[in-house]
Amino acid sequence: MSVFGFINAAGLLAAISMLGACDNIRPPRTGAKPSPVAAPSDGAGPVVAPAAAPSGQSAGFTPPGHDQIPDGPYGDIVRKGRDIFTDTRTHAGEFVGNSLSCGNCHLDAGRLANSAPLWGAYVRYPAYRSKTGQVNNYTERLQGCFMYSMNGTAPPAGSEVLVALETYSYWMAQGAPVGAQLPGAGYPKKFKPPQPPDYARGEAVFVENCALCHGEDGQGQSAAGRQVFPPLWGPKSYNWGAGMHQLDNAAGFIKANMPLGRGGSLSDQQAWDVAMFMNAQERPQDPRFTGNLADTRAKFHDDPNSLYGLEVDGRLLGSDPIR
Repeated sequence: MSVFGFINAAGLLAAISMLGACDNIRPPRTGAKPSPVAAPSDGAGPVVAPAAAPSGQSAGFTPPGHDQIPDGPYGDIVRKGRDIFTDTRTHAGEFVGNSLSCGNCHLDAGRLANSAPLWGAYVRYPAYRSKTGQVNNYTERLQGCFMYSMNGTAPPAGSEVLVALETYSYWMAQGAPVGAQLPGAGYPKKFKPPQPPDYARGEAVFVENCALCHGEDGQGQSAAGRQVFPPLWGPKSYNWGAGMHQLDNAAGFIKANMPLGRGGSLSDQQAWDVAMFMNAQERPQDPRFTGNLADTRAKFHDDPNSLYGLEVDGRLLGSDPIR
């Protein structure tokens, strides 16, 4: 086994402890003030509604800590949402078709800036999405995550799972300005590599920086029945409809957050190259597949950041998706 192969069980257990410690990561406090607390009529505990954003102003934001989740029924739902978010297969397995949890792409239990944190998303919905060609509410946005990123099925609106995730997001966004594009709210995208992304260079970056955790085959690693490091492609990863299959999304996430604990250590070129390598591997089919690869690309992937339906390294991507 090479040095880039699977780390041993002791290392995996240590990694579990390290990942647990990630719950203590806090984005830098940038001065956003929570709005006044209002007592709900049902006595469930304090509820803080997101504040309106001053016209043309976008402030930084720091979400509340987990130790600030209130007691009582409201806090119980918030905690349930957090549990679903961080261990989705255990708490919402009937809607999940792969080995991922929400927290794999939204780090620190959905709190960390520049990893598409929940506090940045919640305050922006309802919103028009080019992916769906219509205005979606937050419930519909979460349903899409289950369909694409989790390669599963959408929980029904009003279901226990979605109610808990929405409540967790609402709690986290308390005090965030409504409608604002907050710094750190998504993945950093406003950077380009000096050269077009390259598959072979990306493979070298992967071997040197990623394979130790995600495995030489990109299938991640598990210990004690828990997925410690997520699969990056193949049958247990996100499908061709997920936002992470887009090169700009993947490069932005990688640049800001990977390797774990060393975010920002890769160059812009390395981030784009390894995103290219990762997303030039087969994965489950896009649920919107029309039965024709070229037609599906034309309808849903007509974007230079999507490799779906293109030939890379001698393979026509999407033509032999993993079921």
